[in-house]
Amino acid sequence: MPEEAHARGNGRVVIEPGAVALSTWREILRQPPVIFLAPGAHAAMDASHRTVRDLIATGRPIYGVNTGFGKLASVRIDDAKLVELQRNLILSHCAGTGELLDDALVRLILVMKANALAQGHSGVRWQLVDALLTLANAGVYPCIPAKGSVGASGDLAPLAHMAAALIGVGDMRHQGRVMPAVEGLGRAGLAPMTLDPKEGVALINGTQVSTALALHGLFLAEDVLRAALVTGALALEACRGSDVAFDARIHAVRRHRGQQVVAAVYRDLLAASPIRAANRGNLKVQDPYCLRCQPQVMGACLDTLRHIGDVLASEANAVSDNPLVFATDADVLSGGNFHAAPVAFVADMAALAICEIGSMSERRQALLVDASLSGLPAFLVENSGMNSGFMIAQVTAAALTSENKMLAHPASVDSIPTSANQEDHVSMACHGAYRLMQMADNAATIVALEWLAAAQGVDFLRPLTPAPPLAEATRRLRQEVAHLDDDRFLAPDIAAAKRMLLAGALADLVTLPLVTNR
Repeated sequence: MPEEAHARGNGRVVIEPGAVALSTWREILRQPPVIFLAPGAHAAMDASHRTVRDLIATGRPIYGVNTGFGKLASVRIDDAKLVELQRNLILSHCAGTGELLDDALVRLILVMKANALAQGHSGVRWQLVDALLTLANAGVYPCIPAKGSVGASGDLAPLAHMAAALIGVGDMRHQGRVMPAVEGLGRAGLAPMTLDPKEGVALINGTQVSTALALHGLFLAEDVLRAALVTGALALEACRGSDVAFDARIHAVRRHRGQQVVAAVYRDLLAASPIRAANRGNLKVQDPYCLRCQPQVMGACLDTLRHIGDVLASEANAVSDNPLVFATDADVLSGGNFHAAPVAFVADMAALAICEIGSMSERRQALLVDASLSGLPAFLVENSGMNSGFMIAQVTAAALTSENKMLAHPASVDSIPTSANQEDHVSMACHGAYRLMQMADNAATIVALEWLAAAQGVDFLRPLTPAPPLAEATRRLRQEVAHLDDDRFLAPDIAAAKRMLLAGALADLVTLPLVTNR
């Protein structure tokens, strides 16, 4: 993975092409800084663009420069029409559909595309890269439909909508208002561009949309995992479970790094628990798997997210368009770096991890509401029968868990030939990554429901209190959501807990470095 090579200060990020850290991508997505290209980056782009110009002059056929595209690659285009060819490419490929990607994702895509083009293997002018960063910094975003990419040859349709905005076609959005692209460009201090030979194909070839979506899913998955460690420990306290299963010796002999790290997190969360101290002689020999096997399952999720981070760190810094320019050799080569199989595979892995985080959480909620297993009042409420308590809250968790199981079906195993069988194997990375947002949102709701249920459970054990970090987790929740004495309209409680969770209300309670903090 490339080392972090950017400078921060007063909301500034300086990007060294091909060496952007995961933590920087997260910052660009969530806390938009002002982005600059590192000094000296123009030289590689100038050499690459000059190479394309020189090769055109020799009469050599170059795919997508003086030929048609896809199945039409054998059609030679007259030199006088090369600029028109690039414009036609963009217009014809603007075939996306569905909801528009939100501004934060489009900003990430713009910067990621600039990072790829600036490495000097795409044959574009530096002014094109500068325009992409200018739009990102001005908060003027091309309207990009979410659907229409099969993940090879790159994310053609969505990236064409991005490229169309640069030439003054389509729509853009600024501060929530959609406007014609020409107006949007003006707000950013730009004018519609005329694309040089190679620039259109460089803009729309590449995996930047799939990769941005997958990164967003990874960041969300990591947030939910960290919160679930806290709520899982709190659920164990409410059930008066044993901490023996978290003993370091057990996990050392299993050898998996994530499992050992997560077990240590649980030991920290559960240390000095008055509840467990008071019940030490009454603890079960073995708790149900949803309590006892948390390090094994959550550790596997952590290891999976770490691997996903490694792959996406490379892909986010990759040059993935076609053909590629090698200026030092005065050569242009056609290949297949646009095939998003690496992104598709890890998007499927992320879906599995997100699904499992939610699944374990839902099982703990089922345990909490079952009086015969938890030893707590039925459905976590006094006067049950008159009150239904958390009965349907657990049903909601079950519904979201099953929805995530359906969404976790792998996308990468599917392929449909396109472009008259020229592009006969595709990755399906884009929609494989796009679903991660919905899955993570579902999982966040499930874990928020567990936070509510587990806090309700430990309330019944007073005057005993959980371990200090878990007592703090309960205190924070109670600042927004009161204990459930009798049935009430529950939806606002769920919404408040989810909002707090996604805002990081539990994050500082976990002694676990961010997987993506690199």
